Amino acid sequence: MTIQLIALLSTLLCTASFACGQINYDLPPVEYQTAETTDAGAMLAERIAAGTTVLAHDKDTGYLKSLLAELKIPVSSQTLVFSKTSLQIDKISPRQPRALYFNDDVYVGWCRNGDVIEIAATDAKQGPTFYTLSQKRTANLKLIRDKGKCMSCHQSNRTQNVPGYFMRSVYPGKSGHPDLSRGSFTTDNASPFSDRWGGWYVTGQHGDMRHMGNAIFNKKEPELEKEQLAAGSNRDSVEDLFSTSRYLSTHSDIVALMVLQHQTQMHNAITFANFETRRALHQSYSMNKILDRPEDFISDSAKRRIHSAAEKVVKHLLMCEEVKLTSPVTGSSNFTDEFEAIGKLDSKGRSLRQFDLKTRLFRHPCSYLIHSESFRGLPDEVRLPVLNRLREILEGRDTSNDFDHLSVEDRQSVLEILQQTKVIAAKVKDSSQRREEF
Repeated sequence: MTIQLIALLSTLLCTASFACGQINYDLPPVEYQTAETTDAGAMLAERIAAGTTVLAHDKDTGYLKSLLAELKIPVSSQTLVFSKTSLQIDKISPRQPRALYFNDDVYVGWCRNGDVIEIAATDAKQGPTFYTLSQKRTANLKLIRDKGKCMSCHQSNRTQNVPGYFMRSVYPGKSGHPDLSRGSFTTDNASPFSDRWGGWYVTGQHGDMRHMGNAIFNKKEPELEKEQLAAGSNRDSVEDLFSTSRYLSTHSDIVALMVLQHQTQMHNAITFANFETRRALHQSYSMNKILDRPEDFISDSAKRRIHSAAEKVVKHLLMCEEVKLTSPVTGSSNFTDEFEAIGKLDSKGRSLRQFDLKTRLFRHPCSYLIHSESFRGLPDEVRLPVLNRLREILEGRDTSNDFDHLSVEDRQSVLEILQQTKVIAAKVKDSSQRREEF
């Protein structure tokens, strides 16, 4: 074995952190902590530093209202979490929950009397990037990028092992501290409804289905827990649970919560595909130099890694493993209407943002994040295979069990929406032309 090969193998092995079993994405080719980003947080930081954007401060919420307006995040997206499971745990309790707001690319966390506002913005190349904004009124306001502290929670199997996002359902006690001896759940589309939103407030109607939200848990009083779960169901607001006077809304909308649980893991799947493809290509190209192969040769092992990452994205996009709803769901705020209103429509007035909320989340089962900058920012080596797999499935050429939740009508409507919104190229006669154009 040559010295060069030994050195290369040593470098490749060092990309994993043996202490925690996680990939070290700070190394090339990702360089997560040091690479420049162009996400909404980075752009806002530049505007604040240049003085072209000045955020307004108010006595009740600090910079929150102005920040949400600047980032184009709707107040109707508010969800409320009262478990002590985040950065400012001393500011969070059932009487003083943390408020989360989001759009397709950015998440904002606000605590009453908090020291900072927490911001996570999704960069098209570098994935989730974390920031804090001081709540102290100052003429020298700065948006500070995190340098690794957030990764203690935001890179684990809950985030698909990349820097990412997640929703956690726990058994909170009276103070909001979770009873971890009873376990916890990462909430996504595949989560049983009964395991969702422990430690969160939930408003909206959901019929006979029961969730863990709005409840305080005490394992010494199991009957009381059942009563609390029943009492916490089908609520129109949270005004009687704590003082909402300093919050922007009296809702923690169930539809917003369901969108959030989908969106967080969809973002993670896209980030994983991005990073895994770049790492696989980087390692393959590095080996080419030593093995005297063509510079752009992609090894079989790299192709397998990219294929696996692409398949993961496809399954998240098409809502595979989504748990069926057994009762209709209705939100308590304007979130449903506002979310649908910004969808890209096809000629029949259909959009990937239209809800079903009777048996599943969306009427047309393909994630709206396929229109996002993060999806468009995927390397071609993985983005194009994803698009070709989507065409194969939606045209009915793949009818495997993974996709048997998609009816013929589902496949046709999603395919037409993707074609007319220029995600997938229009149908071609010659199969040799199937390489996607967009």
